[in-house]
Amino acid sequence: MLQQILEFLLEVASGLVAGACLLRLYMQLLRVPFGNAVGQLVFALSDWLILPLRRAIRPGGKLDASCLLGAVLVQLAYYLLLWLLGGAADNFALVLLLAVFGLLRMVLTGFIGILLIHAILSWVQPHAPVAAILARLSEPLLRPLRRVIPLVGSVDLSPLVALIALQVLLIVLANVQFNLLGMLGMLVR
Repeated sequence: MLQQILEFLLEVASGLVAGACLLRLYMQLLRVPFGNAVGQLVFALSDWLILPLRRAIRPGGKLDASCLLGAVLVQLAYYLLLWLLGGAADNFALVLLLAVFGLLRMVLTGFIGILLIHAILSWVQPHAPVAAILARLSEPLLRPLRRVIPLVGSVDLSPLVALIALQVLLIVLANVQFNLLGMLGMLVR
């Protein structure tokens, strides 16, 4: 029971920090201003990690490598701690593979969260301060779908289609992870 509680707390903490690093990267790519509640939260959760990484890795171009590296390091630390707590495997490649898949899963679930919150706010509180930020974060996912999917009455179904597509991608990712872990397990034996 104590180990489950510790694993849960590790998952929450690593998810918040790695998610903040990824959201910071995404907001920078889309040039979403950080002078809002979401931006301030992202800074508060990730500055302690990103700022030292920026001293080692200078930002260049559109992609801030320190944000991506921060998310990777947090995921790697999370799976390494789980590996050490469980003592299940003797293969560090397994930890690396789990960290990569964990990061990909976090990206997909992050998009799902952004879309869900954006859709709900657009129905119940469309003028909330965070609604404009969520709209900007959702737009790259929804714009291609809106070109193809017509409005049904006055209802935009593109968020629903995007959510379904992201769920399908999560299922595919889980199957790929399962198959790769099975192959890696056979190679180790």
